[in-house]
Amino acid sequence: MTLTLPSLYPALGEVHANLFMPPRKSKSSPHAFSPHPQPDAAPSHALRIGPAGWSYPDWSGYVYPKRRPKGFHEAAYLAEFFDTIEINTSFYQPLRPDHAVKWIDYVRANPRFLFTAKLWQRFTHDPVTGTTLEDERAVRAGFDVLETAGKLGAVLLQFPFSFHHTQENTSYLAALLKRFADYPLVVEVRHASWDSPKTLSLLSEYNAGFCNIDQPIIGRSLTPSNRATSTVGYIRLHGRRYDTWFSDDLAIPAHERYNYLYSSAELAPWVTRVRNVAENSRNTFVVTNNHFQGKSVVNALQLISILKGTKVKVPEPLRRHYPELEDIADAPLAEPTLFPLSSLKK
Repeated sequence: MTLTLPSLYPALGEVHANLFMPPRKSKSSPHAFSPHPQPDAAPSHALRIGPAGWSYPDWSGYVYPKRRPKGFHEAAYLAEFFDTIEINTSFYQPLRPDHAVKWIDYVRANPRFLFTAKLWQRFTHDPVTGTTLEDERAVRAGFDVLETAGKLGAVLLQFPFSFHHTQENTSYLAALLKRFADYPLVVEVRHASWDSPKTLSLLSEYNAGFCNIDQPIIGRSLTPSNRATSTVGYIRLHGRRYDTWFSDDLAIPAHERYNYLYSSAELAPWVTRVRNVAENSRNTFVVTNNHFQGKSVVNALQLISILKGTKVKVPEPLRRHYPELEDIADAPLAEPTLFPLSSLKK
């Protein structure tokens, strides 16, 4: 049954990753948490919105307080505001099982919370060199901890713009989807050559979701879409920094690629797309990747407010830098400021 969007958010109880496919014996360490599946429950639609990553030095004083209390952890803090975070450290190296165990505990206060995680770039950015069984075991060790705990919403296979639609690349993608078929998979391609019914058919065949993206449209860049090819719907907003997206200028800091704040007018078409994807998926994730100085958090909160039709809880430090959040904040600032909010906007 397709529910209207207000019923989609928040999810009714915790939706476990094993709803997507039959359970398998986990290869994770014995200290992983046990899931509590409800096999007889009717499938429900759920929408989760959150930022990509949490460990950014420039978030200090923006998203996080400058003076952090004892025991503070970024994931626990963000779980007060969001029902998902995309793990991006797993893109650079396999997720360590002991880290996964800790992160599960950090977000335990939010029962609706699910992580998504990017597959190690060795599998998506270096297909020529190839990968080993040991590489696969290393990846699975961390993912299995999240999956066994019912906290793995999706595994994202993010391919670069240079990964074009060719017979060779199609065969490689199919083999990769088969290799990790026991996870809820989502594929992100960025080149317009993949914009074809054949791509959607391939993903549907392997029960993999299509990642709908917003990116600077340069040359043959994939344009915005609202496609759903599996039970997992996925949307990623990267920002629109045309001047830095493909830049190799070493003088430009890497973070400038994601230094972009979407306006309300720019978010509006994505609200419609999110609704369409969510109506055709069981579990939908919207991830904001325009992370510099917490802009991804600002836009994620705005999307939640629009889609829920209510005001939302907003991190106090962020409100002092982005006065537009006052329109959606569900409570006044905890402490009055000596200066008008407009003068604090950066």
